[in-house]
Amino acid sequence: MNIHEFQARQLLAQSGVAVPPGDVCDTPERAKAIAEKLLADGAKLLVIKSQIHSGGRGKGVFKNGYKGGVKLCKTADEAFEIARAMLGNVLVTKQTGAEGRLVSKLLVALAPQIEKELYLAVLLDRSVSRPVIMASTEGGMDIEEVAAKTPEKIVREHVDPAVGLMPFQARKLASALGLGGELMNPAVKLISGIYRAWWENDASLVEINPLCIVRGEDDKRALLPVDAKISVDDNALYRHPEIQAMRDLAEEAPLEIEASKHSLNYIKLDGNIACLVNGAGLAMATMDIIQHYGGMPANFLDVGGGASKEQVTAAFRIILQDPNVKGILVNIFGGIMDCDVIATGIVAAVKETGLKLPLVVRLEGNNVQAGKQTLSAAGLSLIPADSMADAAQKVVRAVSEQAKR
Repeated sequence: MNIHEFQARQLLAQSGVAVPPGDVCDTPERAKAIAEKLLADGAKLLVIKSQIHSGGRGKGVFKNGYKGGVKLCKTADEAFEIARAMLGNVLVTKQTGAEGRLVSKLLVALAPQIEKELYLAVLLDRSVSRPVIMASTEGGMDIEEVAAKTPEKIVREHVDPAVGLMPFQARKLASALGLGGELMNPAVKLISGIYRAWWENDASLVEINPLCIVRGEDDKRALLPVDAKISVDDNALYRHPEIQAMRDLAEEAPLEIEASKHSLNYIKLDGNIACLVNGAGLAMATMDIIQHYGGMPANFLDVGGGASKEQVTAAFRIILQDPNVKGILVNIFGGIMDCDVIATGIVAAVKETGLKLPLVVRLEGNNVQAGKQTLSAAGLSLIPADSMADAAQKVVRAVSEQAKR
């Protein structure tokens, strides 16, 4: 689950990480009031940041023609005008696609005097099943771009989850970022706090980009996370009701929200052949083989290892809400899953939805003969398949033939 930047700042602060002073607002009047308070407290420059789940906000363009979802200003009146231009309007960035995202909240914060931008992130390295802290002196850039052009500028430090981040590791990272002298101890404290935020909140990612060396009023250098992104592992949300309450459904696709209500893993894609599969690995392979035979998958849909008849029916309803879908491939390998339960769900779903699209079904594994018998006895207009390759070819062919009619 992704959360907004202002929420990420809250979690970082709870873990002892100092963040630039600021607050969130949803009206121009409130933006002006926050700006007035920050300026009264000594701020010279402010930043107004659109709160949507997307990177590249600063280079984004609103559909009303206003350019930039991140703006600097020096007065409360400027903050009011910027907020009025952003709130209630749709911001389009490289990550949102052409449809963009509606901006309903803004972060108004102190814009510090930045001396240098760095990068720091904590995530899980699945290849070694351990947390890894990634750091780079190339802050403010996409880490993918740094990895492609100058991979030697990315430092990685793996953490033993049994003992946590050790002080010497934090010092090693600080040194790699050039944070010696007066900045060494603050850097160790900050890196430790960021790792703590990742660990204690069951995050899948904590990314600080940029992490900045800033100059204070007394001309002393300090470290501040100027931008923060946190993603939380969905499977751990039951342990964090306070984080679950941060979920912004307006930032999520409606069909994905509906799928989550039925414990289905669904992601909408751009193709026209819907997939209903049990198991993430099989779902990925199914999408690959559809594309291999010339089709385009319309979704990733994993019903899990023990789906019920009701879940299968719900999955069909969700699939059919996508107007781009022109055919459906059901690919089930029954291990824990009972193929007859899937078959019963398919029969109920087809009858309930009045399905008219080509439907290809491949069942294999646990109780497969009973499942095939259930489908056969129902008298449905479906296309049986014996293998993944057979199923993929049949659904691609059926969709192609239908398009020619």
